[in-house]
Amino acid sequence: MSDAIVITGIGATTPLGGDVSSTWDALLAGRSGVVSLTEEWAEALPTRIAARAAVDPLEVIDRVEARKLDRSSQLMLVAGLAAWADAGLGLGEDNQLDRDRIGVVAATGIGGLHTLLGQWDVMKEKGLRRVSPFTIPMLMANAPAANLGLRLGARAGIHTPVSACASSNEAISLGLDMLRLGRADTVLVGGGEAVIHPLPIGAFGQMQALSRRNDEPERASRPWDVDRDGFVLGEGAALLVLERLDAAKARGAKIYGTVRGSGISADGHDIVQPDPDGYGQALAMRRAVADAGISPADVVHINAHGTSTPQGDVTEAHSIRKALGPDAEHVVVNSTKSMTGHLLGGAGALETVATVLALKNRVVPGTINVDNIEPDLPIDVATSNRALPATGDLVAINNSFGFGGHNVAIVVSNENVTD
Repeated sequence: MSDAIVITGIGATTPLGGDVSSTWDALLAGRSGVVSLTEEWAEALPTRIAARAAVDPLEVIDRVEARKLDRSSQLMLVAGLAAWADAGLGLGEDNQLDRDRIGVVAATGIGGLHTLLGQWDVMKEKGLRRVSPFTIPMLMANAPAANLGLRLGARAGIHTPVSACASSNEAISLGLDMLRLGRADTVLVGGGEAVIHPLPIGAFGQMQALSRRNDEPERASRPWDVDRDGFVLGEGAALLVLERLDAAKARGAKIYGTVRGSGISADGHDIVQPDPDGYGQALAMRRAVADAGISPADVVHINAHGTSTPQGDVTEAHSIRKALGPDAEHVVVNSTKSMTGHLLGGAGALETVATVLALKNRVVPGTINVDNIEPDLPIDVATSNRALPATGDLVAINNSFGFGGHNVAIVVSNENVTD
């Protein structure tokens, strides 16, 4: 299909590594990025663990530039520019693309929280005159997308979906639509999050949402394990370059895979709890399968939302079965959150990258920390690396579900992959 939408660049900075290669190697090695929080403010919190970015963005970005960017923007700038370079595309005078046809869709679930709370502290302690004049352009949720758009010279549209933990998968879906509808020729899509801070950790703790396995941080994220007690907050970013197949071939771009389709739905059930029936989640998957023009029998792998929460994991397992029917039996399911923690608004993009690489390399990273799997699950959870078929086209789904009942499923394949 000459009009297929392909992935020609990927970039990431995660709790497992400062780039895609180190992150993928860590996933295959089953290494956890969760660590103990050593700051004084963490001592009074019931949860004292998180999955920090393995490489501080200040080690990558010019420090003068970084002072005008919230940490969320810093992380997304690192990942976004890495994806752009990986696609073989230039900046400034070296950018040969039509700027009117470049788009950016970079999502976040919460936005510039460090700036917002940090500058509030400055105002309280030192007065208004000490508040940074860059506060608003740093804290606004669209700042990462806007800064990436400025660096790329993008004029087709700069967008910021904010749909809690489904945000960056929604960004991929919107980028797909922009290309299909002819509104852009090249779109940078994805998202990130940076909210390892006492307020969100304390607030999530008040909801009983976070794991309190403080003595074993690397074992705290344990999707589908009977002893799971909540998710682990993570930070980082992942972005992908999407373009049409004919354009990618014309410029000799390498291709990681194809985005076949997307499906979006809403639970209409509760502001934080998923509908236990799983109807909305299954609907998103069914819509994604239909949009991709495939059947449930074509799906070989699902990178699940799999957060390690007691209710969420079981609900998703049954929604997968509801969406795929008996074909779910031959689908290898994993949760890379067991290693990366939960990047909230950045989770979907990171897990889409992991899904694309799983198909390209024909191996699914195992879900770690599943010592005692939840009984009677209607899915096949990979607890160690699992080989996929050695030949032929492969299709997979990445799920992201967010507070508010947001559900987004992305279908990718290894069609059109080049070495």
